Amino acid sequence: MNNFEAYIAHFPKEIQERLLQIQNVFKETYPDVEESIRYGIPSFKVGKEHLYMAAYKKHIGLYPMYGLEHLENELTLYRGKNTKDALHFPHSQEFPLELIAKIILAKASKS
Repeated sequence: MNNFEAYIAHFPKEIQERLLQIQNVFKETYPDVEESIRYGIPSFKVGKEHLYMAAYKKHIGLYPMYGLEHLENELTLYRGKNTKDALHFPHSQEFPLELIAKIILAKASKS
């Protein structure tokens, strides 16, 4: 088991499934994605950009989310409180998988 898998494995099953959903979106959208652990959380390298995810009690966060002005109307619903660079996806809601794919492609195009 690598560090990425170990990070996911230490969460309850339902949160593991949500983390794996995000991981799968990255792999499907950007097959050359490089996965690692940076700053103690999973990192996805998309071109030259790094995107991070972290699980919390009530949500999963995706970071950093700047430079995506063309998606701002869609991102506003998920902006974290007191931050402009994070998206928070509550465990009580379905993931916007298409939006996550758009974010990945937008970040890849900046590389």
